[in-house]
Amino acid sequence: MNAAAPDVSSNAINLRRLIVLRLIALAGQILAVWIAVTSLHLALPLRPLIGIIAAMALFNFLTWLRMQRPWPVAETELFAHLALDVAALTGLLYFSGGSTNPFVILYLLPLALTAAALPAGYAWAMVAVSIACYSLLMFYYIPLPHAHGDHDDFGLHVLGMWLGFLLSAALIAWFAVRMSETRRSRDRLLAQMREDELRNERIVALGTLAAGAAHELGTPLSTMAVLAKDMEQDAGASPPMRANLRVLREQVDRCKSILSSLSASAGASRAEGGRRVPLENYLAGVVDHWQTMRPGVSVQRQFGGPRPSPEIIAEQTLSQAIVNILNNAADSSPDNVEIRANWDERELVLEISDRGGGMTPDVARAAGQPFFTTKAPGEGLGVGLFLAHATLRRFGGTVRMYNREGGGVCTQLALPLSSLRVDGA
Repeated sequence: MNAAAPDVSSNAINLRRLIVLRLIALAGQILAVWIAVTSLHLALPLRPLIGIIAAMALFNFLTWLRMQRPWPVAETELFAHLALDVAALTGLLYFSGGSTNPFVILYLLPLALTAAALPAGYAWAMVAVSIACYSLLMFYYIPLPHAHGDHDDFGLHVLGMWLGFLLSAALIAWFAVRMSETRRSRDRLLAQMREDELRNERIVALGTLAAGAAHELGTPLSTMAVLAKDMEQDAGASPPMRANLRVLREQVDRCKSILSSLSASAGASRAEGGRRVPLENYLAGVVDHWQTMRPGVSVQRQFGGPRPSPEIIAEQTLSQAIVNILNNAADSSPDNVEIRANWDERELVLEISDRGGGMTPDVARAAGQPFFTTKAPGEGLGVGLFLAHATLRRFGGTVRMYNREGGGVCTQLALPLSSLRVDGA
């Protein structure tokens, strides 16, 4: 059994970003203490300051280890992390001047992050926590010692305020940009999910119609088969008529065989409904089977890749998708259909090309949509390419169609072989 996947929710993403922000803040705090002691010669209480910074560094490391686990990140956990950052900042400010410390503006950073990442209730709670801590620091704190030498204390205070604002503005802007990117990515994912849901609904509707059609066609096909057989055996029929009736009966039998195959494969699982076969043999079998249905089509095939080819599970739905695209190419140019397949251990790239009239920009945009067809009425329903696209996407593959140089269309199928393997294959 595979290990559970790491949490990829928006809370988890924000907590990972908070780890990075905390590292930046810790580095800035260490730098500020070092400058205050070595350059400004301030007699700061180093032991508690270093203790708080070291404790937050250890906590940040533990948080990073926690993010390697698949546990989901709740909103309360993210808020607790931000509240702890406020508590650590309050401790550092208590030992370094309290509300007179120019870096007190850093209280805005966790407040802004809470407002951007969490619901309004948590934001107002953070407002209350920040105001309470700031207010306490106005009365309870260890004053900053005066700088030794010719330094202007007021000038240093102004410089510290500028540095605090600069740091807060940069970190808030960075986090806000990342949050905006996450929101846009989520919106794109939701739109894609809605599109996939609509496509799946269409596929289910088509499947329901196909099942009903298969059920309804069984009886008339059986009747046609019996009548064709009786007429063929009629002694009064001429030899040409008998030959035509034999062909008709064979085609009826073929229709019944296709319907039986569809009924047998419906609902079958991949492991039960397919068989393990080398990829090269599978492709050759699909093309050979298709050529028996379209014997008048001129086909050129070229297969390339490491031998022996990887083994896959031969699926009827994938075979039908390839056949649908082959039929489209044959309908466009029956005298010239080219099939090229290249594979490695990870991916199959199959190109089916024709020398037809090509695609206009409008056709290229609409290709693959349900019930869209460029064929004459009665010659096509416009579902073959749509089902081929849907099948390839179900296996994690892609379909790309483009005009060829010299005329015609190339349909390129890219399919990860991992989706066609079973464990251990």
